[in-house]
Amino acid sequence: MTDRKPILIAGAGIASLLLAQSLRLSGIPYRVFERDASFVFRAQGYRLRLSSEGLNAIQAVLDPETWQRFWDTCGKTGGLGFASFNAVTGEQIEHHLVPPALVSRQGGGKTIGISRSDMRKIFAQGCEDNIEWGKHGMGYEVTEDGVQAIFADGTRSVEGPLLVGGEGIYSKVSKQLSEGKLKVYDTGARGTHGQTPSASFKGLGEGVFRLLDDTRPEGSVFVITNVRPEEMDDPSVSFGWTMGGHPGVIRAPNDDYTIVGRTAADIAKSLTQKWHPRFRPLFEDMNESETAFWKITCSTPSGVPDWPNQPRVTVIGDSVHSMTPAGGIGANTVVRDSALIGRLLREAGGYKAESQPPTTTTNNTVDTTARRGNCTL
Repeated sequence: MTDRKPILIAGAGIASLLLAQSLRLSGIPYRVFERDASFVFRAQGYRLRLSSEGLNAIQAVLDPETWQRFWDTCGKTGGLGFASFNAVTGEQIEHHLVPPALVSRQGGGKTIGISRSDMRKIFAQGCEDNIEWGKHGMGYEVTEDGVQAIFADGTRSVEGPLLVGGEGIYSKVSKQLSEGKLKVYDTGARGTHGQTPSASFKGLGEGVFRLLDDTRPEGSVFVITNVRPEEMDDPSVSFGWTMGGHPGVIRAPNDDYTIVGRTAADIAKSLTQKWHPRFRPLFEDMNESETAFWKITCSTPSGVPDWPNQPRVTVIGDSVHSMTPAGGIGANTVVRDSALIGRLLREAGGYKAESQPPTTTTNNTVDTTARRGNCTL
């Protein structure tokens, strides 16, 4: 018999919310537990670029109306392709087409992007009543008939047949499930990201741009941004930019990368004060309250390790395969995770425990769950 207890989802990032959306549309009960107090509790990171594979996964999950809302929210950038400029002199130093993997068939050959916050809000529509905020997960306990999530405040979730860990790189679920074998490494890369009114980008024109400053003795600084012409004259629209640099060039006070606002904005302004007048408005006119720090981590280069099978628990997204933002690979991979596990649960009518679980040791990621039968989905 199909167990109608709710599927438990740890975290309310894009992977978890797209899975929740899939379960909602399939009529499968679910509950989402998020440590933050709300969607706007902290900065949500830089703009995400979506490949055809990622867009196909999202479209396969969403109903037509929600998909159209998502698609209409996405920016579509064409123009010069990918152009690099010397940030100090304003001279163009490189020009090439956007990599084919980031050019969408749906977008007529344009690069498709959306902010992480907009993506979360759209994926959450219709799921709001099933999200519990302020629930900082610390792990789980497998019970006789299911599993419960354990929270930092000492409370527990309802019992569910399956727990999906999607809390990101510091996932307590993945740490417990893998017995500490899943690790995240700090690459040393640091940066800031922010938002600036669209009018400040008129000196660039349409396209995806990299601005490079290699004049600093401590290391180079770069900015990546994209400009969408259809929104250029709308004063209510802001475009995002991401600044990075060699390790040590950009530092948050006390190494606190949760800082948001003027402190991060002042650092971005100080690093760009000698840049060409064509580019300085991006930072002089920025919305300081939206500026935040970031740092890049990744999973072990040797691949996902093996751990003893636990049929009641699995992990998705950055919880199991953290990636750098290079090429937009991470975001496109996590939505494919969500689409896959959602489809498997829908086809099975929910979670169904096996009568004889396998005794082999496997990693409990979504794809191996499907292939090796850790649970019948």
